[in-house]
Amino acid sequence: MKIRLIRNATLLLDYAGHRILIDPYFADKHALPSYSGKSANPTVDLPLPPAEILQGVELVVVSHLHSDHFDRSAQQVLPKELPVYCQPGDDVTIRANGFVRVTPIDTRIEWDGITIHRTAGQHGTGEVERILGSVSGFVFQAEREPTLYWTGDTILCDEVRSAISRFDPEVVVTHSGGATWPDDSGVLSPIIMGIAQTLDVCRLVPFGQVVATHLEALDHCATTRAHLRESARLAGISDVHLRIPADGAWVAWGPILSRSHNA
Repeated sequence: MKIRLIRNATLLLDYAGHRILIDPYFADKHALPSYSGKSANPTVDLPLPPAEILQGVELVVVSHLHSDHFDRSAQQVLPKELPVYCQPGDDVTIRANGFVRVTPIDTRIEWDGITIHRTAGQHGTGEVERILGSVSGFVFQAEREPTLYWTGDTILCDEVRSAISRFDPEVVVTHSGGATWPDDSGVLSPIIMGIAQTLDVCRLVPFGQVVATHLEALDHCATTRAHLRESARLAGISDVHLRIPADGAWVAWGPILSRSHNA
């Protein structure tokens, strides 16, 4: 298994002989509005052009339809015949944008030797969660591959703890940028994990690895890679246990010789 962080939450996943594109966000630097008033978004360029990102992609998985996870730029360049998996309800909008092979995942689906489970999360709490709507994460399983849990846009909550307990993943991908969002009265609330919750996920998977993404690409994400790395060091969490890739970097794992996937 290999994961390449493109930018923000956008990943290339090489898994069981297939290439999967996750949450494509292809906008040019500063092409989209600010979330917090600090800067237009995204705050950094893509590390490689979209045409190169799309080479070999066989499947697209979209966690939710916020503009930093499936934007117009990506929708314009993605081949409309590529299969797209998403959460229930989002399929209507994706089809309306011209995609012809869209499948919502209710609980799980089988695709070419890969089992994909959809998991729940909380994109904030209280009023903020209501404003931002439902989100999903996904668990990938295949023979001789590590079980991968991609949490999606969520804080650390009971749903995340339950998924870790149920699937016992070797690898967990977190969204760790510490983004916040205001409720109707203007009070800011965390909407994805920050440093403390990312380190808590590391403790929940003491024998696995955590890959922190959704960092240093949006103006409302305050967590930096350097601060997260130093905080992990002070907490006794190694850079093998917590991987913090740069945009464009690959992270790889060897095959799992035997594992039963009964979840």
